[in-house]
Amino acid sequence: MERVTRYRAATLLGLFALIMVLYAMRLFKLQIIDTDGNTDNTTLYSTVTTVRAARGDILDRNGKVLVGNRASYDLVFNHFVIKSADNRNEYLYTLLKKCEELGVEHQDHLPITATRPFEYTLSQYSTAWQGYFQSYMVDRSWDPDITAPLLIQKMRELYKIPATWSEEEARAVIGLRYEFDLRGVTNLPSYVFISDVNSENLAAILELNTPGLMVESSTVREYHTQYAAHILGYMGGMDDDDWAKYKKEGYSMDAQIGQSGFEEAFEDYLHGIDGQRLDKVTKEGTIVSQEYVEGKVPVAGNNVETTIDINIQKIAEDALAERMKQITDPQINTDVGEHTGLDAQGAAVIVMKAKTGEILACASYPTFNLATMNEDWDEITKDDLNPFFNRAFGATYAPGSTYKMSTLVAAMENVYTSGNTGGVVGQPIYQAGEIIRDTGYFDHANGFEGFHPTCLYYSSTKGMATHGDLIAQDALKVSCNLFFYELGYRMTIEMMDETAKGFGLGEPTGIELTEKVGWRANRESKKASYTGVDAAWNGGDRVLCAIGQSENRFTPLQLAVYASTLANQGVRYKATFLNRVTSSDYRTLVYSNSPEIVSEMKISDTTYATYVDGMRRVVTMPGGTATTCFGGPKDEDGPQWPSKITVCAKTGTAQHSSGGSDHGAFVCFAPMEDPEIAIAIFGEKVAHGSSMAPVAEPILKAYFEAVDASEVYTYENQLS
Repeated sequence: MERVTRYRAATLLGLFALIMVLYAMRLFKLQIIDTDGNTDNTTLYSTVTTVRAARGDILDRNGKVLVGNRASYDLVFNHFVIKSADNRNEYLYTLLKKCEELGVEHQDHLPITATRPFEYTLSQYSTAWQGYFQSYMVDRSWDPDITAPLLIQKMRELYKIPATWSEEEARAVIGLRYEFDLRGVTNLPSYVFISDVNSENLAAILELNTPGLMVESSTVREYHTQYAAHILGYMGGMDDDDWAKYKKEGYSMDAQIGQSGFEEAFEDYLHGIDGQRLDKVTKEGTIVSQEYVEGKVPVAGNNVETTIDINIQKIAEDALAERMKQITDPQINTDVGEHTGLDAQGAAVIVMKAKTGEILACASYPTFNLATMNEDWDEITKDDLNPFFNRAFGATYAPGSTYKMSTLVAAMENVYTSGNTGGVVGQPIYQAGEIIRDTGYFDHANGFEGFHPTCLYYSSTKGMATHGDLIAQDALKVSCNLFFYELGYRMTIEMMDETAKGFGLGEPTGIELTEKVGWRANRESKKASYTGVDAAWNGGDRVLCAIGQSENRFTPLQLAVYASTLANQGVRYKATFLNRVTSSDYRTLVYSNSPEIVSEMKISDTTYATYVDGMRRVVTMPGGTATTCFGGPKDEDGPQWPSKITVCAKTGTAQHSSGGSDHGAFVCFAPMEDPEIAIAIFGEKVAHGSSMAPVAEPILKAYFEAVDASEVYTYENQLS
């Protein structure tokens, strides 16, 4: 192995040395003007070359570089030199044949197909590029309605392409001649023939000594992790809207910009400022001088340190993927019935610092690898589960029973009014310790004739059993729908809506990336979703809203904000991915982000203690919907996992209209005594909220015990 490594290293060094020799010879040829030093009669061409500024790095919260740059080389044409060269068509023909032999693609913006029958491809280009083509046509006074085949023929005659060349060969050379002439008609920057040329191909192409073809140093994005693809984002060329925005900021039209994720969100920090270099050359290609235009020296972009912890991100992604594979594997998941989870699809998990809003991890399943995205493009786009789709904050779902803490808070923090059903005006809608009996089905008649939703436990036992008498804590523990139907029955929708809003449900989270907002169940959302009589708000909607159904649709990220706000007794922080920004050399602090409180909702100590106790019972007491997921009760103090960290949680099972198994949601925060971290997990068609609870275990261990991913998978082959 060592011998192979040495051989490879020696080979690479040899190739690099060869490239430098060839390039030095090329520069020598170009830079020697006259042996007698007389340049008075030499025609000089001045060209301005755009010098790309290096893009800033993207780092995690611990300073690990997630996305950086590697040095690369571009092959760039000086159009003055090649246009003045004798036998330029033959030079270009030879160059293109060599590129074809090497399998190297070059840039060609002539909006006509490369093969017969020639057709226009203007629709594939931005308005700016279309405009450049029109300028080219106007400059030659050519008919704008000419067909593509006739235009190729005219260009063939204009550029004196040999008759012996095939139509495709002629078209290829014409494409280059078009690029050169376009620079004379417009103020486009130098023509980048090939970007990011590898060392072997660079050496082979330089050997051709093509006039005007120069090597420019550059950088390309390099990914140091296969994780966090949905939030790191990728680069790409500009469309019309991008160009309209960025040309005002000095971008060149062929500049690469962030198209998604952090690359897009932090573009202003990362991009830097491109420079401009004035090159003076003779018509033979001799470089007389090169100097930066005054005030146009390239400035590298700033580095962005995010809130992401890449270790926790890795663990979250791997745990999510492993869990989804278990749920969809009939050898592991042996559930029978209508809702099994075997048809599970996508999922997402958000990990957040409860008291700052900082996002430690944001994972969406399935995912992809940014480093191999181009190679995997066809496979990714053909996947029915759409790996490119970020479910963490790009999709909205009914929260199911995870919404019940919001319902409880609304009931305990509001009093009866004249708009309520039953109760004494001025008295609390629900008082701590009050018992509500689960009869198995909702049996209020006034305004609810024919509407009798049942408790799931009552339904599953075919009417043979109910939860009986319940206080709020135990209602959360067993997730009794009837208890919360009753609370919804007692309240107005405005009470529930205002409380849910305070928790950040159906509200922008504040993240720097584009997110879906979703909506809460209320009179307005009902009207927006339906027409006619179906748009009218009714008591049944209010009751269903109380258990997280009706029109409630939230993102997993909003559920994480909700869990954090529960942990903070009503204090809601702006969610953020940004920690700080430093200069390109890391020495100067450019920007530092600080926690920002968005809202503060009044939640009494009694109310807080009630739902915290109930959420704690979910994972510690017999009958709790997530007890088995966390190892089950082991002593009077609750589970000994992980390291006696006191986790408070709630599961949620959500019905939907797309068919198949129910969706599953899970939220938690820990430790109970002084919450530091909040987690939200959502799975499409996973059948139960408890199905997603095991994903939280390795994440909590990673955070509180600082363990690595290899140490955390304790739930292998464990479904419930």
